[in-house]
Amino acid sequence: MGQAFLASYLIGLREGLEATLVVSILVAYLVKSGRRRHLLPLWAGVAVAVALSVLFGALLTYTETTLLADYRSRELFEAITSVLAVVLVTWMIFWMRRTARRLKGELTGRLEAAIGVGTLAVAGIAFLSVVREGLETTLLFYAAAQGATTTATPLVAISAGVLTAVVVGVGLYAGAIRINLSRFFTVSGVLLVFVAAGILKYGVHDFQEAGVLPGLDTLAFDVSGVLDPNSWYGATIAGVLNITATPTVLEMVAYAAYLVPVLAAFLWPARTPAPAPAPNVVADAPQTAAATPSSGATPARTTSPQSETTQHVRA
Repeated sequence: MGQAFLASYLIGLREGLEATLVVSILVAYLVKSGRRRHLLPLWAGVAVAVALSVLFGALLTYTETTLLADYRSRELFEAITSVLAVVLVTWMIFWMRRTARRLKGELTGRLEAAIGVGTLAVAGIAFLSVVREGLETTLLFYAAAQGATTTATPLVAISAGVLTAVVVGVGLYAGAIRINLSRFFTVSGVLLVFVAAGILKYGVHDFQEAGVLPGLDTLAFDVSGVLDPNSWYGATIAGVLNITATPTVLEMVAYAAYLVPVLAAFLWPARTPAPAPAPNVVADAPQTAAATPSSGATPARTTSPQSETTQHVRA
């Protein structure tokens, strides 16, 4: 339960804040540019995106509980959705790391182009900007909540995470809250890597339950006598590191094979572009004819940049 709560809260907070920032950028651009009449279609697009995300979650639940009556089919469905969620969260954290700095410019540019087209285009920009976050949140929440014994705790957790994100986003928009967004997305990205590793571990276990992968009875270790999953420390370890008391060997192999390289790649310093070389003023200057001896002027002395630098240093 602790694991489901922490993972679901983190997903709600991270994805909710991304969606809130996107909406805040769009709203602020319309307000500052004096185009408040476009706020209504913008909010309409946001509402449709949220409704579609909720409908997507209901479809996932209906598919598992009603359409798939066979136990192995349900386990296989959960395994596939877990793998998709891992791929999605991995792409999302690297995408945000790469585009965070130019996100505002891209969004306002698209919105400006949509305003020139019409009202439906403005609603479409808002819809497309939010629906991606909504579908990601739904799929990640569905995959992360599979380990819970009830659906109440994950639902409360993700609702609390989204509510926290909305409060923080409104505070940022109003200027009442100031946080380092770069550091926030870095820290939350690291935590999401652990969450994704745990989801992948669950997916491997579901593949084993469905009979697709072997080794269901081959345990990597059994610390159930020491690590009580119902205790506060057991829930904390499971919630932060996604380590359970009796994992299989294949689960731990998949967990480590994903966690180590992805975490290293995410924390690896991003390359900064090398500064452009300074232009060679002397070489690029147009050549002028020197004064002739008959004019009585002394020809100008030209020096190379190296000699100028050397003379300057010596002086």
